[in-house]
Amino acid sequence: MASGSAIRGSRVGAGPMGEAERGDSAPRIWISYWCANGHETRPSFAEEAGLQAPVTWDCPRCGFPAGQDQENPPAPVKNEPYKTHLAYVKERRSDEDGEAILDEALAALRARRGG
Repeated sequence: MASGSAIRGSRVGAGPMGEAERGDSAPRIWISYWCANGHETRPSFAEEAGLQAPVTWDCPRCGFPAGQDQENPPAPVKNEPYKTHLAYVKERRSDEDGEAILDEALAALRARRGG
């Protein structure tokens, strides 16, 4: 025998919900987008927004940008690898500059220590 305090089918969102309660749905259009891997994505937009549909759309399968031209999809974005502080310093200074700065710093340190 089931518990007498159980309330069945009365959770939030339960029950049939037709257009009478929701209102009429807007007319939809589907626009196809293709990524560089050849995946097709077809998001739907309200007909009123059809002229303002985005030029690119992110592919839900691979994450690449997708465009409306199947023959010429947008190129994938190149991610730069993480650079350390030393890599940025080496971009700005040559090895000779680094050795000169190190020699200056060591000379100043030795002068402070008196040696």
